[in-house]
Amino acid sequence: MNRYQYVLFDLDGTLIDTNNLILTSFMYTLEKFYPGKYTREDIIPHMGKPLYDQMKLFGPERAEELVQIYREHNEQVHDELVEEFPNVLETIEDLAEMGVKMGIVTTKQRKTAEMGLRLFGLDTYMDAFVCYQDTKNHKPHPEPVQKAMQALGADPARTLMVGDSQYDIQAAQNAGVASAGVAWSMKGASFLSAFDPTYLLNDIRDLIQIVKQPVRQA
Repeated sequence: MNRYQYVLFDLDGTLIDTNNLILTSFMYTLEKFYPGKYTREDIIPHMGKPLYDQMKLFGPERAEELVQIYREHNEQVHDELVEEFPNVLETIEDLAEMGVKMGIVTTKQRKTAEMGLRLFGLDTYMDAFVCYQDTKNHKPHPEPVQKAMQALGADPARTLMVGDSQYDIQAAQNAGVASAGVAWSMKGASFLSAFDPTYLLNDIRDLIQIVKQPVRQA
């Protein structure tokens, strides 16, 4: 019996490399209204928050307009700039063969999240899909993780949440499930370690052995 029967994934920066897409879309948007004011380094610490919350930090008086322009540009250049992280599809396939049920927990809008999943053939492996519009509260609040677990019929004791930001780790902790930070995060492995994830993945293939650990006895 697998130690973890349910694995939830963040999407951006975890399964698919949207870092360049996100930063390019932010800079395109912010330069329109605040030329020369912001750099990529200003954006990175806030990645993982809902887009509207991020835009309120940069332009509170026109956050809705910033979000609209960002999304339009993001969709236009999406397929050109998104890449898959190494070994992702193979690992997802292996987990599926092991009988693991998987889901996505993201702060993205459903449309662009689905675009990324389909682009790399990951959509067919996901049995739960929780996006921004599906919950009132967002990571680090536990609601998105709890909603995904409910969709999977998951046991919290056998659920693992995988992500590239502190918000993923905190959402898992707040929901009472194990967490795994990914060392390929733009925020860095040492940064994520400070939030005390249950595991830190250097390679997504590390998940296979973690999932296969013996089930802990009560």
